[in-house]
Amino acid sequence: MKKLGILHPGEMGISIAASAQNSGCKVYWVSKDRSDQTRRRAELHHLEDARTLKNLCQISDVIVSVCPPDAAEEVSKQVLAAGFQGLFIDANAISPQRSINIWQAFEDHGLDVVDGSIIGGPAWQPGRTWLYLSGAKAHQAAEYFSAGPLEIEIIGDKIGKASALKMCFAAYTKGTTALLSAILAASEELGVRDELEKQWSRGDTNFTEQTQQRVRHVTAKAWRFEGEMKEIASTLAGVGIPAGFHIAAGEIYHRMADFRYAAETPKLAEVLEALLLKSAYCDQSDDQNTPD
Repeated sequence: MKKLGILHPGEMGISIAASAQNSGCKVYWVSKDRSDQTRRRAELHHLEDARTLKNLCQISDVIVSVCPPDAAEEVSKQVLAAGFQGLFIDANAISPQRSINIWQAFEDHGLDVVDGSIIGGPAWQPGRTWLYLSGAKAHQAAEYFSAGPLEIEIIGDKIGKASALKMCFAAYTKGTTALLSAILAASEELGVRDELEKQWSRGDTNFTEQTQQRVRHVTAKAWRFEGEMKEIASTLAGVGIPAGFHIAAGEIYHRMADFRYAAETPKLAEVLEALLLKSAYCDQSDDQNTPD
């Protein structure tokens, strides 16, 4: 039986693990320093606990990294330091250059990396979530998820190509959500939100409601999207495209980040207050909230 390690089984990671299980893999995770919520999730889906990263690296034929973008490179270094000798699949929302950095570090140790990117929500239904793979061992990596419901598409043997696709896709989907969030907050502060929403509704009767729901519900993942916006900005800058829009989008998500711990989806008014730095959710100064 193929042995796959998952770092880490969050909402997305656990669905990736489930597709690997469906495809005949025994899936392992690391419980050390993980939350009770993650522990319950891993137990519910019958993941095997390797307890430590070192044990995981000794057991696994392949390791899949699904973590916040700003942690991706550090996680890969920890895997190398733990003595892993198998195939590493980096499935994080990171820039092509960061993917190349990770690949080069593994190549220096004689190891293989596959660049991966996930587009869609947690993969519980066919035709909803895609894992794009690129790299010399992409076909080998695809075998670990062949039974789905995660959809697999191989897009070449070049490291960075899968990550580039993710960056371009998310630049629009998550970038426009940040833009709409900023527009709603500005219109509220300027006293013209009602008139703006009325004008929006003239073109599309559903647009206002959809926008409000989009802004409210993105708060649950804003803490993660901040880092992704920085990766997108870096990607665009790397090909000569101005990066400022997505740097600003990262700041928008930063101002929403504390809603991660909200017991329920916040009201629109609460989100707009946070964006305008008027509520308890954002009691830091502008200088403290400005991205590096």
